[in-house]
Amino acid sequence: MLPVVVVHGGAGHIPKERAELSTIGVKEATRTGYAILLKGGSAMDAVVEAVALMENNPRFNAGRGSVLNVKGEVEMDAMVMDGRSLDSGAVSAVRGIANPVQLARLVMEKTKHLCLTAEGASKFARSMGVPEVPEESLITDYAKMRWKKNLEPDANPVECQMGKMGTVGAVAVDKDGNIACATSTGGMINKMEGRVGDTPCVGCGGYADNNIGAVSPTGHGEAIMKVTLSRLIIFHMEQGKTPEEASDLALTYMKERVDGLGGVVVVDPKGTWAARFSSLQMSWAAAQQGKLHFGLYRGEHFVEPV
Repeated sequence: MLPVVVVHGGAGHIPKERAELSTIGVKEATRTGYAILLKGGSAMDAVVEAVALMENNPRFNAGRGSVLNVKGEVEMDAMVMDGRSLDSGAVSAVRGIANPVQLARLVMEKTKHLCLTAEGASKFARSMGVPEVPEESLITDYAKMRWKKNLEPDANPVECQMGKMGTVGAVAVDKDGNIACATSTGGMINKMEGRVGDTPCVGCGGYADNNIGAVSPTGHGEAIMKVTLSRLIIFHMEQGKTPEEASDLALTYMKERVDGLGGVVVVDPKGTWAARFSSLQMSWAAAQQGKLHFGLYRGEHFVEPV
């Protein structure tokens, strides 16, 4: 059953023309992560590379393609977690970085801290030789169009979520049985300047523990934080639930308790995985035993050779 990698490209309502490209994107990211695992690479290498690929893809709300804050600027959050040691690294409200997930990994590996924010994260990036990129290179015409639309006084928040290719993330178990997760996002459309969502918070925007499993979520950040969604799923798995059962329990709780929609990719140490969501859609893909699994709508599950 090992190795395995599972990837998501965000939950929400995706217009048809973008849905297809989003599915292509998650499949490509999954193949990339799986190739690393097959060569004996670590779960951490696999999830970071898979997520970085989606950050570079303008179809996703992470890295290039991130949604804009109320001032029309890009502020990004990302995190990684290593299931061996429970070490984690994150960045929040970071600007001018092409791959926040790689910076999050450097925070984990090169500092004693778990999370660096805004200008502090930028200074750290410079000290590590991470190239800064002009903000314009991260902004797409699509993001600009949606930003303008949502500045109008009669803007409809439901319409605002249309085309939301949310947060991207990945979970993996490598040949040695080590587990990791990574999550990256541009956040919420027209958010206040300095708003930070669930993504860089351990237990909310991701969790990985070799003894239990790993989770990477997507959806409404504030709702995810209120119920500490990732840790809640891990808790249910500790109680003996399968990844699928644990995911459904937690997503149902989030919907009933705080009226929040979202989705998750989850894996356990044996390689049992799940991709579950309460939103209309979530683009996801998984690779295991030479097969590529993927889907977009609820109940959808296609399989093809990797």
